[in-house]
Amino acid sequence: MPHEPRRPRVLVVANQKGGVGKTTTAINLGTALAAVGEPTLVIDIDPQGNASTGLGIPRSEREVSIYDVLMGQARLAEAIKPTRIPKLAIVPSTVDLSGAELELIGVERRNQRLKEALEEYSAHGSSPYSYALIDCPPSLTLLTVNAMVAADAVVVPLQCEFFALEGLTQLLNTIELVRANLNPSLEIQGIVLTMFDRRNKLSDQVAADVRSHMGQKVYNTVIPRNVRISEAPSHGLPALVYDLRCPGSQAYIKLAGELIQRERTRAAA
Repeated sequence: MPHEPRRPRVLVVANQKGGVGKTTTAINLGTALAAVGEPTLVIDIDPQGNASTGLGIPRSEREVSIYDVLMGQARLAEAIKPTRIPKLAIVPSTVDLSGAELELIGVERRNQRLKEALEEYSAHGSSPYSYALIDCPPSLTLLTVNAMVAADAVVVPLQCEFFALEGLTQLLNTIELVRANLNPSLEIQGIVLTMFDRRNKLSDQVAADVRSHMGQKVYNTVIPRNVRISEAPSHGLPALVYDLRCPGSQAYIKLAGELIQRERTRAAA
């Protein structure tokens, strides 16, 4: 029986604060989902293009990128590139994306560009993916708004540091604004605590504070501070491929399992 194409569940990996493990989470969560049999598409909508680099796509091979899709110069299907990981593909980013914001100012429905591209892709019966993970810039820009308008839910990486809750409050306000004005069905899939250091009392304190404020929205899995996770992108590899046995890789595998379970519970409700 032929495989039935479907619309992927679109999850945006977002935090307005930089350096919280956002791209690392997009890359490794995507790899973990693919590894457990959930075909996944990573969409790199950050002009820095770190997710594209981290999944081994050289800049010279990004002939068609998310920039072309947003500007209406290419269809999403034309921009998808396979990675060396089975069942994991990526729509790469290029530095051209940094100018997209200005170029889209006068364009009609400029907040809807990514959503419409995803809808057009699925309408042609060509989406074999269970999940699409969108890696955003670390700021509230038109690119981030496009991602949130296109998304079903948000995955929030949150670094275990002193100002974590302050940054989370800002992000929650942004999500509320998008929900009120552009995407009423947007929800928080979960908050993942990153760079957790068990030797540091501050990590425990931040984790406790976030859990007391956000309750069940916080994943049980925490991502430890781990040098192998930091090394992996320089080799163009996700940590799960670079060193499957390291604590960081094992944590992302657990996180993928937890995310899938939440999705099944939501679908059954």
